Amino acid sequence: MKGQCFAITLLRQARCALSVALLCAAALTLLVSCGSEEPAPTEAPAATPVPGAALQGSSGMSDTSGVMPDRIVFGQSAAFTGPARELGINMRLGIQAAFEEANQGGGVHGRQLSLVSLDDTYEPELAATNTRELIQDEGVFALIGEVGTPTSRSATPVAADANVPFVAPFTGAAFLRDVDTWDNIINMRASYNDETEEMVKRFTEDLGIERIGVLYQDDSFGRAGYNGTMAALERRGMEPVAVGLYPRNTTAVKTALLDLSKGRPQGIIMVGAYNPIGEFILWAKETRLLNDAEHEAKFIAISFVGSNALAEKLGSKGEGVYVTQVVPFPTDTSLPIVSSYLKALAGFDPGAVPGFVSFEGYLAGRLAIAGLDRCGRDVNRTCFMDSLLGGSTMDIGGFPLSYSSEDNQGSDTVFLTVIGADGQYHPIDNLGDAVD
Repeated sequence: MKGQCFAITLLRQARCALSVALLCAAALTLLVSCGSEEPAPTEAPAATPVPGAALQGSSGMSDTSGVMPDRIVFGQSAAFTGPARELGINMRLGIQAAFEEANQGGGVHGRQLSLVSLDDTYEPELAATNTRELIQDEGVFALIGEVGTPTSRSATPVAADANVPFVAPFTGAAFLRDVDTWDNIINMRASYNDETEEMVKRFTEDLGIERIGVLYQDDSFGRAGYNGTMAALERRGMEPVAVGLYPRNTTAVKTALLDLSKGRPQGIIMVGAYNPIGEFILWAKETRLLNDAEHEAKFIAISFVGSNALAEKLGSKGEGVYVTQVVPFPTDTSLPIVSSYLKALAGFDPGAVPGFVSFEGYLAGRLAIAGLDRCGRDVNRTCFMDSLLGGSTMDIGGFPLSYSSEDNQGSDTVFLTVIGADGQYHPIDNLGDAVD
């Protein structure tokens, strides 16, 4: 099945490269808008949808779109190629592991779960195009595991217009938590504001750091983390001693390093993905521009960085780099959900290495399954959303989530990790904790 999905993804990527020509031809021939798209190939012959659903949303999509007698189809737009590909690949891996685990147990109320994933290369315009395709052509029930803030920003209006649930995006951006604007979004993870508050708190209280610099990606994701950092600093009567930024989907970080070095920061909060963040740390260590006579600057990265990929890029230079996380440690088998994750991951892909991103994907899949399960056999989008956001509290194997009509974020918990001399991540309670 994985080979089939990969082949389908390649076909879609080829078709996406011709999309402009196809759209213009359609406009000239059919006299419709250039927003039209060529119908996408499906993974299997279309089954008959459950009948009797009322039409909702300006798109005219059924409240039971994506619900078949034998299966329920979810959609995902994420980066599967390009500099951020490891994030999308691992988020999808975790969701697939959760879905396959449910399918092996007979599905959810007798229906198998499937996931259609499209590559947006971490670019907002393609994310919007993919989202329209998933909703209009693939007819998915819900969207799950969108990777990134800029991509989510362009995809959410498309999903909202069609009343399609937008489940567990891999981003902590504040705009996704605005329940006055969105009623179709279900966030699982803690926000970037939660993470940056913890970062500033730990730098100042655990390590006594007073001079904090900020490195961020120059887009809506980076600015979300930067704004959260600024708010956390302001609450303490502080401001950053220096700021550096770099363009999305590049490793052009040298100018940012020079800018930050002018402020002589003792600690740097980093808001970005693994490739540029890793490049920045490596350059900083090689040039020693962030060192003074007594200290070497400390680095702490936000969870979106992609922990496994960052550690791999840094190699022996990663020791002492901190990363905040929004899910429990993925090998802590004292939690039932971790044991379930490890078993499901090994069953789906025996060669996969456990990690924070795929674990978050697995938890996202389990969250979606919980919503479906609560609705019973007569599942629809309205019931799915209400079952989770209607004052719902749940515990997924030791990972508690709580929602209400005023709060669409399930978890507020931030975890601390550090890369040890062994190149592996270790859970810590204090930034000053020694790692054996």
